[in-house]
Amino acid sequence: MKNFSPRTLLWLVFAGSLLLLWNNWQLQHMPAPTASTAAVESKTSGAVTPASASSTSSDAKPSNSAEGFQLKGQALLLENDVLRLKINTEGGVVQLAQLKQFKNNHDDSLNTVLFNSASSDPEVKNPNQVYFARSGLANAELGLNHKTIFTASAPESVMKDGQDAVSITLTAQNNGVTLRKIYTLKRGSYLVDVKHEIDNASANAFVPRLYLDLARDTSDIGDSRFYVTYTGPVVYNEENKFKKVPFADIAKGKVDYTTKADNGWVGMVQHYFVSAWVMPEKVERTFYTDTIQSRPFAAYNVGEITSLPEVAPAGQTSFDAQLYVGPQDQKTLAAIAPGLELTVDYGWLTIIAKPVHWFMGFLHAFIGNWGWTIIALTILMKLAFFPLTAASYKSMAKMKALAPKLKVLQEQYGEDRMKLNQATMELYKAEKVNPAGGCLPMLVQMPIFIALFYVLQAAVEMRGAPWMGWIKDLSVPDPLWILPVLYMITMFIQTKLNPTPADPMQARMMLMMPLIFGVTFFFFPSGLVLYWVVSNIFSIAQQWYITKHIMDPAPKP
Repeated sequence: MKNFSPRTLLWLVFAGSLLLLWNNWQLQHMPAPTASTAAVESKTSGAVTPASASSTSSDAKPSNSAEGFQLKGQALLLENDVLRLKINTEGGVVQLAQLKQFKNNHDDSLNTVLFNSASSDPEVKNPNQVYFARSGLANAELGLNHKTIFTASAPESVMKDGQDAVSITLTAQNNGVTLRKIYTLKRGSYLVDVKHEIDNASANAFVPRLYLDLARDTSDIGDSRFYVTYTGPVVYNEENKFKKVPFADIAKGKVDYTTKADNGWVGMVQHYFVSAWVMPEKVERTFYTDTIQSRPFAAYNVGEITSLPEVAPAGQTSFDAQLYVGPQDQKTLAAIAPGLELTVDYGWLTIIAKPVHWFMGFLHAFIGNWGWTIIALTILMKLAFFPLTAASYKSMAKMKALAPKLKVLQEQYGEDRMKLNQATMELYKAEKVNPAGGCLPMLVQMPIFIALFYVLQAAVEMRGAPWMGWIKDLSVPDPLWILPVLYMITMFIQTKLNPTPADPMQARMMLMMPLIFGVTFFFFPSGLVLYWVVSNIFSIAQQWYITKHIMDPAPKP
């Protein structure tokens, strides 16, 4: 580390920050691929999706014809205390899903909406949007799929006091075969039990092929304004574990996931929320993704298909699946299916972020307010790293004490950078000062604090959670900009407490950092900014304490 330069580290941090901001801006503002573009790319490249590449007569995907995304059936209401669903009699498509305990980011009078697809339903706000869940039999000769018109047991089923579950049954018949779809919602649950019952009154035996899939377009990719979180399909199985399948990769036919397994699930994720189809374990299934040609945006689907046991004449069979439509609550998701909690996107530091999230939940159980929980967690983490912080501040204090001597060297060697660097290193060696000593302890702590950043960004618990006074929602930016301004002030104080860099340009950059990051934080969730403000204030207090009570007092001249 003899050639390590704090200036190099500063440039890396600065360049990385600019790259991150530029990348997020590009992702947030780049045009979504249109349906026609996706179609041309797919046809000209000759690429096919894994499912179509491996398709046989026993696992063919459902048809994705361009016409007919305007649902023409009747919208049925299925509702419990937390979830409001509209199920269309055309194919039993789940066309609308409202989360009653999560309000719209822009209008507190409205519920958060996940599924929201074109139909005559007046509750559908965007008539061009495609986001729904569907299922059916892939046997083309049976004609019992997501385009079939079903009859309903009732126009609505709304949970009342004293009820533990509500359900609706859809029934369709063709060529002597009857398919029933039974949708059941239990109290307090975002999980929909979907049972498919098949009766064969025909003269021939057949093997039903059942598909479950989710489709959405790129018209709305989440509610974050400045930073970007992943929105799109995901596939999970024990072989590949958790795999993101971006819309752009599907459009190009360049996807990479295991297509056949006897376990796993498929889902659509966005910031804070997820929808997923879950089949029972030890059931052979084929995963697939595809492009749906729709206007005005390209739409994509992800699904799984399985072959059921042969149904003889006068025979019947059934299959139970589950559809989750709700928040990314890690404890709930982990109990539904292995790996489902991984839809909470912690990036590359998941192994650290998950324990941090657990500890936050532990603290919240005692504190009861997520804002104060963030403050408590930040202070506890700063205390835990106090020995490393003390070592860092001691090193910086030694560097600050050498500032006059470094200035003399600058005046002595002028523009001769080589001799200046050589003399500077000799001074460090003579004074037993490591120029990297102030940085290395900070670098050791960096993964923990980055993991906490991811936790605060991804945790659905922050959404709609108030702190105090003007902060009504920790997941949205500070409406009065008080926290970003406090961040700039505290960061400026920290900068002044640290040794002034010998390089004038480096010194100017250090003074600019509070402004650069402060402006960025005007657009970040207030929960994240609260964490940084508390971290800065506590760091200032730590630095003052170390200087006054731990460092040896400087000798008098």
